Amino acid sequence: MNLRQMRIGELLALAGAGCVIASLLTRWYESPIGNLDAWNTFGPSVALLMAGACAALVLVLTALTERSTALPVSAAVWCVALGLVAVIAAVVRVLERPNHATSLCIGAWLALVGALAILVGAWQALRDERGSLYSPPSPKRRPAP
Repeated sequence: MNLRQMRIGELLALAGAGCVIASLLTRWYESPIGNLDAWNTFGPSVALLMAGACAALVLVLTALTERSTALPVSAAVWCVALGLVAVIAAVVRVLERPNHATSLCIGAWLALVGALAILVGAWQALRDERGSLYSPPSPKRRPAP
């Protein structure tokens, strides 16, 4: 593993995945029956948020372990797609009120921020060309004929 290969995009996606994972452990809604977390109101949107977090973790792992850029770039492409889906799912979770919930709690907002960070981080990972990690080639001059 080479930690120097981590760029701002991968770090942002990793922070977003951390936010999504942390949101799964906190409360999302307040309702008359009590506090509800992601597991109480589990549905397709929570599964899509978890898929986005997994894609971000794959993006970070491929950036750390691969020597070529082929696999990290393809992981970033998939992470952009799943990050966009996760953002849409997080917006739906913020707008909906399951089980007659009366208010939103920190978990829903943390999931939204995490999904946005995954999307922006993956997009930034695609834009960055790692120019600063490699020294420019300096070929030896051949003598003139």
